[in-house]
Amino acid sequence: MRNVLLATLIAVAVAGCQSTPTQDENVAPIDDKSATSSQSGASTSGASGSGVSGSQMGSSGNPLRDPSNILSKRSVYFDFDSYVVRDEFKPLVEAHAKYLQSNRNARMTIQGNADERGSHEYNLALGQRRADAVKRMMTLIGATDGQVETVSFGKEKPRNQGHDEVAWAENRRDDMVYAGE
Repeated sequence: MRNVLLATLIAVAVAGCQSTPTQDENVAPIDDKSATSSQSGASTSGASGSGVSGSQMGSSGNPLRDPSNILSKRSVYFDFDSYVVRDEFKPLVEAHAKYLQSNRNARMTIQGNADERGSHEYNLALGQRRADAVKRMMTLIGATDGQVETVSFGKEKPRNQGHDEVAWAENRRDDMVYAGE
């Protein structure tokens, strides 16, 4: 009994002495070969490895709007019929999660989207699974559940109006929108 109590006290003391994890100064760049060359808007191709800390301001003063900062990139693209976050977009999700972790008042909505193939109901469900997958990654990294909302638009808000693989690839995405933007 005494040994169990001593072990418990040591475990509590060690847990209480843990330090807060520090933020990485740099996030690995995203491979721009995987993004489509015709992507428009907030695409993730060519993202630089800029820091994510709220105190690290770029030339525009706001890391979320600094084009040289990874935080200005807001879309995560998915493979056909999948809601698994592709490896090349994990640094982007991690950067936004760390930004939220260091800026507890920041809030975002992840908007899940799908291409035009499939039924309305199926695409709404797929878009929701995609948004939830990114949110789950962010909360595991350090964002709080209350900072991130998810919504699915299914196939209702295509980025590319075309009807081919290039268009569909651009429409299979999550968009991250911060409150107040």
